Amino acid sequence: MKPAPTRAPGDEAGTDAATGTARPLAGLSVLIIVENLPVPLDRRVWQEATTLQAHGAEVSVICPMARGWTKPREEIDGIHIYRHPLPPEAVSGALAYAREYGAAIWHWFRLARVVRRERGIDVIMGCNPPDLVFLPALWHRLRGTRYIFDHHDVCPELYEAKFGRRGLFWRVMRLWERLNFLAADVSIATNDSFRRIALTRGGMAPQDVFVVRSGPRLERFLPGAGNRALRQGAETVLGYVGVIGQQEGMDLLVQAVEHLVRVERRSIHAVIIGFGPTLPEMQADVAARGLEAHFTFTGPLYGDEMVAALNACDIGVAPDPKNAMNDISTMNKAMEYMALEKPQVMFDLAEGRASAGDCALYARPDDPRDFAARIAELIDAPERAAQMGRAGRRRVLEQLSWEHQVPALIAAFQRARDK
Repeated sequence: MKPAPTRAPGDEAGTDAATGTARPLAGLSVLIIVENLPVPLDRRVWQEATTLQAHGAEVSVICPMARGWTKPREEIDGIHIYRHPLPPEAVSGALAYAREYGAAIWHWFRLARVVRRERGIDVIMGCNPPDLVFLPALWHRLRGTRYIFDHHDVCPELYEAKFGRRGLFWRVMRLWERLNFLAADVSIATNDSFRRIALTRGGMAPQDVFVVRSGPRLERFLPGAGNRALRQGAETVLGYVGVIGQQEGMDLLVQAVEHLVRVERRSIHAVIIGFGPTLPEMQADVAARGLEAHFTFTGPLYGDEMVAALNACDIGVAPDPKNAMNDISTMNKAMEYMALEKPQVMFDLAEGRASAGDCALYARPDDPRDFAARIAELIDAPERAAQMGRAGRRRVLEQLSWEHQVPALIAAFQRARDK
């Protein structure tokens, strides 16, 4: 590793001289590589980056240009950000994936050279997808760099969920996943299911795998009245926040709302916060069913604006269908609903239950009418719904918030540094 930089008085003891804050990562230069979202839009990566910086590390991030974040270089809150252009997200076929990933890999190598020249690299943290993120780490390992794999998505299962098949490319993705784990000094898992994959398919030692959940920062997720204009006069407002893609079950949500409106005769409005490749399809589905008056599509919202929109809602919804990927994935929206004291409805998924526990109602997998029935159950029992909301916030306060994840994140970097 590169020599530690000259430190201010007091830093020799691993603390900030002015505030007395512990700085266990002082002198460590970290490069984070993420392909599928820009920073700071990627909330998990941004929380990791700012937390590492607050604990003494110097942090750089390589990420794509997208969603209005198009400056090739900028510094935000002490984080050095290097962005690169990308072709459109691959939606079908190996050729589209090769174009997207090939462009990303070229930019990773190009920009990593810049980072190393400007401030050195002690640790690279690669955030998948794709699992090819280990390639620049292997190159820089020749210069003493350590590699941490931050396991965001199970890529073989993601491919299966997205395209409805396995086949040759699925097997290639299993190989890439295995190589990623083999290259890693340390792996970070977003939940216990991902930890089991690291230990089994990845062959990693238990002491090298750390669980760091994507918990919300409680100081930013505060319950309140919210943006009441979004309610559109409805008696009950459903809230959704997240990606709008092939594997998020938005078609099932539209069917559930239609059942509540047409059959149950409920006064329902759904606020949909987010963006994604199938947003136009969802909007067309809503229009075809004559449900435009029951949906508001806000597009992507951030910070206080997003929280204000969710606070205007009564019930959070997570319509992710049951498949090999969703069953073992932690949905950020579930914990964000809980942080804002919102009861929620989701399909019965293993990691969904692990996150929400008794603070949600669970519908039969992929059954939109049962999903609607669980929503109606909460509408008809407002006191129970309120109790579930309060219990959800307690659960986040006591177990799931980002503050509870910080020790494991710091420990993972200390382990990589010391190996």
